[in-house]
Amino acid sequence: MIGLGIETSCDETSLAIVKDGKELLSLKIFSQIDLHKPFRGIVPEIASRAHLEKINPLLSEVLEESKLGLSDLDYVAVTRSPGLTGSLMIGAQLARSIHAVYGTPIVPLCHLQAHFAVLHLEDVEPVFPVLGLLLSGGNSAIYKIPHFGKMEVVGDTMDDALGEAFDKVAGLLSLPYPGGPPIEKEASKYVPEPKEKDLLPPLLRNLEQDRVAFSFSGLKTAVSHLITKQPDLSAQAVCYHFQKTAFELVERNLKRAVSITGIKRIMAGGGVLANSTLRNRLSKFADKNSLEFFSPQKKIYCTDNGAMVAALGYYLFKQGYSKSLDFTVSPVRQETYI
Repeated sequence: MIGLGIETSCDETSLAIVKDGKELLSLKIFSQIDLHKPFRGIVPEIASRAHLEKINPLLSEVLEESKLGLSDLDYVAVTRSPGLTGSLMIGAQLARSIHAVYGTPIVPLCHLQAHFAVLHLEDVEPVFPVLGLLLSGGNSAIYKIPHFGKMEVVGDTMDDALGEAFDKVAGLLSLPYPGGPPIEKEASKYVPEPKEKDLLPPLLRNLEQDRVAFSFSGLKTAVSHLITKQPDLSAQAVCYHFQKTAFELVERNLKRAVSITGIKRIMAGGGVLANSTLRNRLSKFADKNSLEFFSPQKKIYCTDNGAMVAALGYYLFKQGYSKSLDFTVSPVRQETYI
């Protein structure tokens, strides 16, 4: 079964062709980082214009690389939520156009779920139920996933997502945008003293033990105060302690989510998982707590991409879910299809 995946939710234009939900035939991504870098954040008008300019050339590239035509597609999977409305509309219109000409079924989906389906392109078997850990620029959440097509929120962010916190802390330290890579690089250079005290306060330490919640806004403020109070402190030290405190919160929330749900199989995704320090910490955490832990080995699969959309689309389409032209896009996540 051949599927085209279309992803235009935010600042990546990406198309991919996937066979049987697990064999990648072609993947193309246009990243808009350089377009948004002067503003240190996403500008919706710039994002939607870039999608409009790039989507047709990328379609031609994936078809050429896979040696397929549009008439060979069994389905077209497209991100319908969540995201920037103007950006989502670009991908949706391409899917509708293909359907109008070829009658190809459309599988409009929530790309948050797709971050977990992409693991099957790396031979991770779809065994359920699982906990889905999503850490990105716009999302920090843990979901209970009984099967593809349904997910339940176990814990969500109360303010900033982790990726957003990285960007804001990088700005405080005059590091490049986006903040993830430069902060990880600076943190890796720092060697703490034996028994060195944390420079940043622990987060949500007194939160109810049965509650799962992310909050990174206070950590960003704590970093700002630390820089003001200790101006001679190196950027390497600040980055190290910022990462350490943030990642401790992720581990605490995972531990609580496992305790609440009893699920010990974890799939992780989202752009922040490109951080090798985080992946290593979570792998050790899983080993220590007898958990199964899976995250993308290819960094390209961590970011928003068409391959993950095509992969999830395969499983939803197999279960009988598809649309024609009568679907809408939405900035709000869709948690249940089937």
